[in-house]
Amino acid sequence: MAQTIDLYYWPTPNGWKVSILLEELGLPYDLVPINIGNGDQYEPEFLRISPNNKMPAIVDPEGPGGESISVFESGAILLYLAEKTGRFYPEDPRGRYDALQWLMFQMGSVGPMLGQAHHFRQYSPERIQYAYDRYTNEAARIYGVIDRHLAEREYFTGEYSIVDMAVFPWLVPHENQGQDLDDYPNLARWYRTLQERPAVQRGLDVGKELRQPVEEMDEESRQKLFGTRTSGE
Repeated sequence: MAQTIDLYYWPTPNGWKVSILLEELGLPYDLVPINIGNGDQYEPEFLRISPNNKMPAIVDPEGPGGESISVFESGAILLYLAEKTGRFYPEDPRGRYDALQWLMFQMGSVGPMLGQAHHFRQYSPERIQYAYDRYTNEAARIYGVIDRHLAEREYFTGEYSIVDMAVFPWLVPHENQGQDLDDYPNLARWYRTLQERPAVQRGLDVGKELRQPVEEMDEESRQKLFGTRTSGE
């Protein structure tokens, strides 16, 4: 019987990436909430697992060689779990590089740029028009890249994979990024296909009771959440 993986998590797009994959794989896991508004991400015990003070992270007691391993960075976790189980990642070298380049696209463009669009459109204490326009336009460009890519394939790499699980959560708050899915018909078709998967629905539900609307947070929590203040200051 497989031992239980510890998932250090908060219900955000990066957290959802891993919860969705764990639900798809059916692996047993225990949820370890990392309240990023309270500053849990700066606690020494978490920093030993995730030195960049970001969740998600995992600890797998059955790592390589049968020894425990911790993994941080959501993309690395997806790769680790896919390779561990032999699922949701192409087997042939050409397919693996195709998946890897799109996973890097998610890590380097989709997450950071859509996160900035979300921040400056929703959470900035003042409207900075340059940032508002810059990141809204960049979000539109990224949505266009995805839409064109999906014009000739059902999923990012042809078959459902960790790439789809990585990109999808970042498009859930598309309205907050200033995007209308109807403007991207191929992306919209793909999005709705994933939205209907039971494991995706379960992954999005993980820890949903933990979420606190940003507008209800006090100033100290907002500073910790957005990285303008750490608990060690």
